[in-house]
Amino acid sequence: MGTFVENKGILVEGASRQRDVTGDGTPLNSIDNIDDREEITGGRSGFLMGLAAYLIWGSFPLYFKALAHVPASEVLAHRIIWSAIFLLVFVALTGAGAQLKSMLLDMRTLATLTVTTLLIATNWFVFIYAVEAGKVLESSLGYYINPLVSIFLAAVFLGEKLTGRQKVSIVLAAAGVAIQTVMVGRLPIISITLAFTFGTYGLIRKAAKVPAVTGLAVETTLLSPFALAYLLWLMSQGKLSFMAAGTGAGTDILLFLAGAVTITPLILYGAAINRLRLSTMGIMLYIVPTSHFMWAVFAFGEPFTMGHLVSFCFIWAGLVLYSSESLGIMRRSTRAL
Repeated sequence: MGTFVENKGILVEGASRQRDVTGDGTPLNSIDNIDDREEITGGRSGFLMGLAAYLIWGSFPLYFKALAHVPASEVLAHRIIWSAIFLLVFVALTGAGAQLKSMLLDMRTLATLTVTTLLIATNWFVFIYAVEAGKVLESSLGYYINPLVSIFLAAVFLGEKLTGRQKVSIVLAAAGVAIQTVMVGRLPIISITLAFTFGTYGLIRKAAKVPAVTGLAVETTLLSPFALAYLLWLMSQGKLSFMAAGTGAGTDILLFLAGAVTITPLILYGAAINRLRLSTMGIMLYIVPTSHFMWAVFAFGEPFTMGHLVSFCFIWAGLVLYSSESLGIMRRSTRAL
């Protein structure tokens, strides 16, 4: 799917820290009955923006399926270039140009974003390939296990301690992958690749404390020369689908919209996260893999065998444990304010 929230590999500025004021600057701990309220200010608009972001991400298989006649590598190149253009315009309009410039001039930040650039490019390509190859079900499994992969990576590389429930959740997810490997007959490599590229991406981004939109602007800008060179090569070989005779205006429009489709949900999420509790956003997160699952089974008719069912049941059980643990921690943190 690419471009995601902290749980999915992208930190949205402000999402990684506990909010300490309301929209008018009033400290949270001065508000009565906070636990009985879903939001402090802008709750309805925040919910709608968050829901819109997740529904757009959840609809990505439909968008990329409509481009299945275009090679995944070309779709990726267009996604990179149009995203870079869209992001640079957005950064300029929001007055974040100075921040972007400082990130480009900081060699340590630039080196970090070079690594994340490779990770996001890999993740985007694998997802596009999965949709075009009829493996959306496998990609949905990757997004289901991503939160569990993220806490596993944090424990390994950041030394974060896992609770008992989190350990069991990871074991259940690993068991689910193993069961699918045995019962279906092959390792779900797409699922594993998506989960670990997103997980590693989020790990590095969290350590770097790079804002999501500005950071992605740098990443897509770094990738754009290579993407443009590839498209020019395709054109020289007569293999470019964009603006080519016989592909139709619909294809050109869809490729042109790749940037807006990629960035719009990220912007919506960034706005929503400042209006809603993180626990609410965390629960809404599962809209995305669930939507992908539904598209794969009921719209695209991908095979769903007993092996798949058993595998997903183990993973869903792990997610129930993980989510209940996370919700408990968030509620205790809120009460402590």
